[in-house]
Amino acid sequence: MSHLDIALTAVKSGTLLLGSLIVLLSLKAYRRTGATALRALTVGFGLITLGAIAAGVGHQFTSLSLAQSVVIESSLTFAGFAVIVYSLYVE
Repeated sequence: MSHLDIALTAVKSGTLLLGSLIVLLSLKAYRRTGATALRALTVGFGLITLGAIAAGVGHQFTSLSLAQSVVIESSLTFAGFAVIVYSLYVE
């Protein structure tokens, strides 16, 4: 395992921890208030976190190339940001 692989694993692990914390906190806020916007925000951050983890797992543990993993990550990040934008407009 190269230094770059170790750095990638560390960064993806940090992303999983922080992303999961954001999802947990926004889910708690949604349950407390029942606001549709907070539910969408939770889903959006969940998609972004899932994308980062799927790319890391895809590259490290499957035969996916780095480019394929980046496409997966970018697609889920795009979808997550789209849901977050929606959450800012919904009432």
